Amino acid sequence: MVFLKQLVDSLEADKLFNKKLNVFVFVILALIVGGLASSNTSDDLWYQSLVKSDLNPPGYVFGIVWPILYLLMSISAYRNFDSIAKIFFIQLFFNTIWSWLFFFYHLPFIALLDIWLLIFLNINILIVLAKKDKLAMILYIPYVIWLFFASYLNIFIVINN
Repeated sequence: MVFLKQLVDSLEADKLFNKKLNVFVFVILALIVGGLASSNTSDDLWYQSLVKSDLNPPGYVFGIVWPILYLLMSISAYRNFDSIAKIFFIQLFFNTIWSWLFFFYHLPFIALLDIWLLIFLNINILIVLAKKDKLAMILYIPYVIWLFFASYLNIFIVINN
């Protein structure tokens, strides 16, 4: 027991915990926290009463697409942690609060502003990735495309409700 304690004490903290792994932890937390606000859209009378675009996918599509996008963006952020960590975590925060702004607080216009900020932040991430890691950039592109699509869906709701 004493040997194990001495071994642990002798290791540097950075060797025990790789900060890059925070990417996966925080992405999973964002997925869960964001999902809490939008998990019952089929029972949400406010959401059901909104006029939505004909391009609005059925609810289950979001449950398939978002985990895939989160996985892809996590891989990109992990591969380029030193270059994009700060802006990545900032965009992840704004990604998480979008669901709360839109579904919980019923603030589609503020949620739209949030998406536009997300697009801006993530285009900047793409620019960094394009210079440093082409594979990470390719993995990140679907997320940015989805943000543009989500922006369209959001603005349609703002204009038509």
